[in-house]
Amino acid sequence: MPDMKVLLNGAKGRMGQTLLRLAPEHSVDFSPCLDAGDALPSALDGIVGVIDFSHHTATAPLAALCGESGVPLLIGTTGHNPAERAQIEKAAERCAVLWSGNYSVGVNLLFWLTRRAAEILDASYDAEVLEMHHRHKKDAPSGTAENLVEAIREARSLAAGVVRHGREGITGERPRDEIGVHAVRGGEIVGEHTVYFISPQDRIELTHRASDRAIFAAGALRGIRWLAGKAPGVYRMEDVLGLSGRE
Repeated sequence: MPDMKVLLNGAKGRMGQTLLRLAPEHSVDFSPCLDAGDALPSALDGIVGVIDFSHHTATAPLAALCGESGVPLLIGTTGHNPAERAQIEKAAERCAVLWSGNYSVGVNLLFWLTRRAAEILDASYDAEVLEMHHRHKKDAPSGTAENLVEAIREARSLAAGVVRHGREGITGERPRDEIGVHAVRGGEIVGEHTVYFISPQDRIELTHRASDRAIFAAGALRGIRWLAGKAPGVYRMEDVLGLSGRE
């Protein structure tokens, strides 16, 4: 099988280095490679896919370039502000975009399980999300935690205003529909996410713990191959794994 030529943005980062190490196993050729702050090419001649694990400020210009060229884009960068998200969604009208806060197969199963649990358990089960990462991570909460919150909100038809990021002081009684989100930073934790559903009688915990970044890189490489030939639009890793029911 010939190698798939993919542009990698963020090659010097932790994920970039892991992607480069695993690329031969997935028949992916990362050339050229860019790092955060490098100038983007004027065109994507010969490139059949783009992966971005750089910085949130770099994603929108890269998405625009992919839109102009009709080249699929996989976004692994998190922390985008509303304006950046809008620009990326606009570009997705002209190219296929795979956009996930986490490319681990296990974490995406966690997304699915969280959605199902939120659908099955009634409002007497309070929902809380806890995420833990290494001390070098620059954004909080993690993109994965945001996706978990989104899964709960969608399953329970809740507005964005129900999300509470941490608690401090005299907070008053917890509202029934509130979703608490908490971030821990320290050491070299690769990534850990736990969703709690807590009733007056019991507690259900859904947890995923990552011990090696290779799981994220392997999922991203699987994702960029799946994205080839897809129609313009925004896709999720759950689509890649057949968990969404979307073709």
